Amino acid sequence: MRIGIVVDSTCDLPQEFLRANDIVLLPITVRIGDAVLADNRDEEATLEFLRAHIATRGHEAETQPFTTQQIRDLFLQRLVVDYDHVFCLTVTRTRSPIYDNAVQASFAILNEYRPIRQAAGHTSPFALRVIDTQTLFAAQGITAVEAVRLRKQEASVAQMRTRLEELAANSYGYMVPRDLYYLRARARAKGDRSVGLIGAALGSALDIKPVLRGWRGATEPVAKLKGFESTVEKLFDFTIGRIRAGLMTPTVCLSYGGELDELRFLPGYNRLHNECKEHGIEIYECVMGLTGMVNVGKGAVVVGFAAAPHEFKV
Repeated sequence: MRIGIVVDSTCDLPQEFLRANDIVLLPITVRIGDAVLADNRDEEATLEFLRAHIATRGHEAETQPFTTQQIRDLFLQRLVVDYDHVFCLTVTRTRSPIYDNAVQASFAILNEYRPIRQAAGHTSPFALRVIDTQTLFAAQGITAVEAVRLRKQEASVAQMRTRLEELAANSYGYMVPRDLYYLRARARAKGDRSVGLIGAALGSALDIKPVLRGWRGATEPVAKLKGFESTVEKLFDFTIGRIRAGLMTPTVCLSYGGELDELRFLPGYNRLHNECKEHGIEIYECVMGLTGMVNVGKGAVVVGFAAAPHEFKV
């Protein structure tokens, strides 16, 4: 059976990994004033756009994910012919309409695919499963990497579905933002009151940085620590602790809102890499997607992994 994997462009994985494993992307379009760019996970284009626009006007950006009609067209024009079953892994539905759009599109796709497949010489049925990863950014990468691994092992559709849904409920994304004023301005532009003015001002004045967690559809602060680099180091050390306790997949995903050389110079980065190597954990790291950066600002660090329920403690 030919199994396809679809993600949206908030899924932070290296572009070469997506290409090498034929992962299909649902791009999100970003508009800042007259500048428009489709977020196709092109790191160079993202960094260029970042240098030109995000620093000053990113909080004003408008983002437009694939609509129900666009998802329907993508499947009917290409995917129902290329694959027999597709897993569509989306950013948490609490932060984006992509999941709901994909579910809505699936009804039309399953009603209309038969003549298209028959014309291409395929007589078997087509099926798809939309899975809400319940998290975002680097943490979305966990289910995608596992889907690739299971496909290579020729796991059945039922086995893949069970495993991916299990991981979606246990994938954690931890983020340390660099600029709380930007985060608050962006949240206000979107009508999100989760980052208040007092909290942003206090954080900047005292150099307090929150650790935000994306898990099971909720995004919330789980710690407030002093200093950006110190907070990132504590997050890396916390991740090392979770690795030692045992992860649900041999995978850690990292994304950074800027040049990766900056990420690699942060304290604790080398310790995390050494720990992953010692435990047979593969690290996937990439520049944060443009959609992520316009929502959380430059310089944010995100760590994603799958683990049993736990609390963030340093």
